[in-house]
Amino acid sequence: MTDRTDQEGGGIKTFPFPANLSVCGVGMQVGPMEPGRTWHADAPLERVHRVDFHVVMLFRGGPVRHMIDFAEYEVSAGDLLWIRPGQVHRFSPTAGYRGTVLTMQPGFLPRTTVEATGLYRYDQPPLLRPDADQLAALERSLAQLEREYVDTTTLPLSLHTAVLRHSLTAFLLRLAHLAASSAETAREQTDTTFTRFRDAVEKGFATNHSVSAYADALGYSRRTLVRAVRAATGKTPKGFIDKRVVLEARRLLAHTDMPIGRIGASVGFPDAANFSKFFHQHTGTTPVAFRAELRCAGVTPSRKVRASAADSPA
Repeated sequence: MTDRTDQEGGGIKTFPFPANLSVCGVGMQVGPMEPGRTWHADAPLERVHRVDFHVVMLFRGGPVRHMIDFAEYEVSAGDLLWIRPGQVHRFSPTAGYRGTVLTMQPGFLPRTTVEATGLYRYDQPPLLRPDADQLAALERSLAQLEREYVDTTTLPLSLHTAVLRHSLTAFLLRLAHLAASSAETAREQTDTTFTRFRDAVEKGFATNHSVSAYADALGYSRRTLVRAVRAATGKTPKGFIDKRVVLEARRLLAHTDMPIGRIGASVGFPDAANFSKFFHQHTGTTPVAFRAELRCAGVTPSRKVRASAADSPA
């Protein structure tokens, strides 16, 4: 079976389902995942590539690090990886790939099953970590599927294929439920992470502009913070902090008579020149010009700086 180059993928090779390795040529495979296993005759496992079929790996060994679409996933015994068609991935050079692997060709299952099992939900996480009961149920279902797969003598091929589809559907429904639950948990964790970060910035933006300092104080890795803030706002943590600083500076310039230098110091810039440079970088104008423009427009300073819902940095 030869590879197919993805014309839009900048030369990343896409490998088709290896039907020649499948028992009776059916559109799926299931069997042991172990050192020496033939994944694909030509696939460069330790280089990035794509496959045009689904791969589900249930691990009984590890840990291994597996790259899927630019993210590294550390996988251990009891975890599952679900790689969907077209995703770019790369194996790590290790013997830790032990367990059971299922591959299935698009079109092997009917459309209703595809929709019910979320086969093309690319928004859901590839790495799944079932609890003990979920793992036991998945292992039983996968073992039953494997028994049906290798039993080629008790039924004619048409019925054998039909039974495989039913057994595969049962396993995928369990897997889809786990994936949906994991995605919901990830969203909740992201929401909590961003909320804690937002509250910390609100308290500390006047003196703390460091993403690493916020991450350390909150007990998150910088990468976790970046993912959570980007998911919630579309911005980086640094961009979120800077926007909050600029908002406060604009408030003070518009609604007080404080000197420019004092305003800069109040938002974390003891040096007035650095404050002016920062403000110009983010607004396209200097603090002096910004205040002058507002004065010309008839905006006068008030005795108290007021925040409104429209002023929210989020």
